[in-house]
Amino acid sequence: MRSILLSVALLALSACSFVKITPAGDNVAVMEASQVANCTAAGSVTVAVVNKVVVNRDPQTVAQELRTLARNRAADRGDTIVPTTAVVNGEQTFAIYQCRR
Repeated sequence: MRSILLSVALLALSACSFVKITPAGDNVAVMEASQVANCTAAGSVTVAVVNKVVVNRDPQTVAQELRTLARNRAADRGDTIVPTTAVVNGEQTFAIYQCRR
């Protein structure tokens, strides 16, 4: 019984998002490459989160946390991020752009 409760708790925990958006990160948009043609490139950022806690975490939750982390970390260099890689083992790279003048 104890192991069943632990398993249920871990599954519920794995669906939760632990990465919170900062006020600066809240001003960073996530766009597609086709939407940043008139923007200025400002570098890139690679972010990572844990993608497995006993069991694999929900891929959508992991992807959302990666976007949030990238927005937070890009805020001092630009106002827009674009994913440039797929999520692999809880890691993803984003290009940073300055689009608003």
